[in-house]
Amino acid sequence: MKPLNIQIVDDSELTTKKLKQMLDKLGHNVIQVSSSGKVAIFDYSYVKPDVITMDITMPDMDGIEATRRLKAADKDVKIIMVSAVTEKVKVMDAIRAGAVGYVTKPIEIEKLEIAIKRAYMHGKK
Repeated sequence: MKPLNIQIVDDSELTTKKLKQMLDKLGHNVIQVSSSGKVAIFDYSYVKPDVITMDITMPDMDGIEATRRLKAADKDVKIIMVSAVTEKVKVMDAIRAGAVGYVTKPIEIEKLEIAIKRAYMHGKK
């Protein structure tokens, strides 16, 4: 798999640091880190990443609403939810909003790698 350009959306500096390390190890490029859903939407229009990792619980706008708005603006956006939230209702809300993958925290690099591959290939023939 070719190196992908990734946008990380999470309000936790610790999580973004760990995610960046994992993504670097997997050979991908972190091109943007956004600290909230609102910031993510603004940043996306400039960086156009191949895949976005999106937390659910954030200030300003949660990841589910940000996912919904990003999908409305660009139906081809690829979003993986990366969250400590494991409630079935929230997971289903994220999928209905347009997320194409879900990885739970604490993040395991193998699961992250699989989710990124699936997300990137989602909708491709």
